[in-house]
Amino acid sequence: MQKVSILIVEDGQSQREMLRDFLLSEGHVVAEAENGKKAIKTVLNGHFDLILLDYKMPGMDGLEVLKEIKRINPEIDVVIITAYGTIETAVEAIKVGAIDYITKPVELDELLILVNRVAERRQLLQENKLLREELGKKGVTADKIVYKSPRMAEVINMAGRVAASKASVLIQGESGTGKELLARLIHQLSPRANKPIIVVNCVALHENLLESELFGHEKGAFTGATSRRIGRFEEADGGTLFLDEIGELPSTVQVKLLRFIQEREFQRLGSNIDIHVDVRVISATNRDLEIQVKEGTFREDLFYRLKVVTMSLPPLRERKEDLRILIDHFIDKFAGENGRNVQGLTAEARDSLLKYDYPGNVRELVNILERAVVIARNEYITTEDLPFKSASPSHDSGKKSASLLRESVEELEKKLIAESMEKAQDNQTKAAEILGMSERMLRYKLKKYGLKT
Repeated sequence: MQKVSILIVEDGQSQREMLRDFLLSEGHVVAEAENGKKAIKTVLNGHFDLILLDYKMPGMDGLEVLKEIKRINPEIDVVIITAYGTIETAVEAIKVGAIDYITKPVELDELLILVNRVAERRQLLQENKLLREELGKKGVTADKIVYKSPRMAEVINMAGRVAASKASVLIQGESGTGKELLARLIHQLSPRANKPIIVVNCVALHENLLESELFGHEKGAFTGATSRRIGRFEEADGGTLFLDEIGELPSTVQVKLLRFIQEREFQRLGSNIDIHVDVRVISATNRDLEIQVKEGTFREDLFYRLKVVTMSLPPLRERKEDLRILIDHFIDKFAGENGRNVQGLTAEARDSLLKYDYPGNVRELVNILERAVVIARNEYITTEDLPFKSASPSHDSGKKSASLLRESVEELEKKLIAESMEKAQDNQTKAAEILGMSERMLRYKLKKYGLKT
């Protein structure tokens, strides 16, 4: 496990020394501060991955220190240490930017799990930074890898790890999540990057044409075949073949594709001569291939050959941490491309974009922003430039509306937590992962809403 640099901010000497000795024994680098002012000075003069911050201290309290630390360096992970009876203050700290909280008396095993999680995240971020540098050397533009969320970080990290291999990759995800972009990223990170990546949309071609498109044909192979045609597999020799919407592949073509993956050879239509090529196959689908296998519409042996490595792209509604940077990035991009002096969004327009669920995923977001940049009347995009609007409560009814909104949000949150617990079969670790929150926060919410724990 990667070791991390930790600052313990705790006014109680015995508690501070106990945490210090334990973390040092685990091999981490540890510094101490007995109050908020010294903590801020220490942060300004050093480098830290994690800060364990006591909430209740004389002078500056934990919330004030947290805000100042985040102003100095937003990338530092902060965990609040709080008494059991003041969990509400810890929840407030999480809203400000703390990643989690831990209650006194601190259980060392629980602390170790938390520190290890931070270490894993740090390692992931470091690996992805190296990936970005590698992409920059290869000339890959930034819009292909704009993300902030941990889920997308894991996907990009996986892309970097599988790129060097010859393994077939199956990319799953809803329409518009960026499956082709991910396939191109894997190709550009691979030793095949100087060879072509050939893209075939399996749903865009008629069944009778798809076999010829992939494998080619000889002159006279069928009516209208007036000359030899080189197929996509031969065009991709030495590189990558990306088969989009693989679930639409006809059964006759599935057989030939399976043979190629197994033997690395195929025959053109109208020929009995084997052709050998070196092609890596990456496929993608927005359908459930396992269901298609059960229904008999997709070959089971081909399914397992295609999914040596499976990667799943989350829909945009499940990684809303990425929305802000995606919005800003694409506004800058389209403003530059269209020669428009668009500086950003009004607060109401940004709020509308952040609340929307994007059934069409990133593709829909891109279309919304390109249109908004083009039709914007001034340098800030307003709700009038968006295809949907958000209602603003009047001043008189604002308090009542806020109360109703809070109740609605809490009801929705309660429903989502109950559904996630049911989906995870009451496994809190899995449920927390589904919800994108820590297990500690989940336990707090379960208690708050009177759900079983």
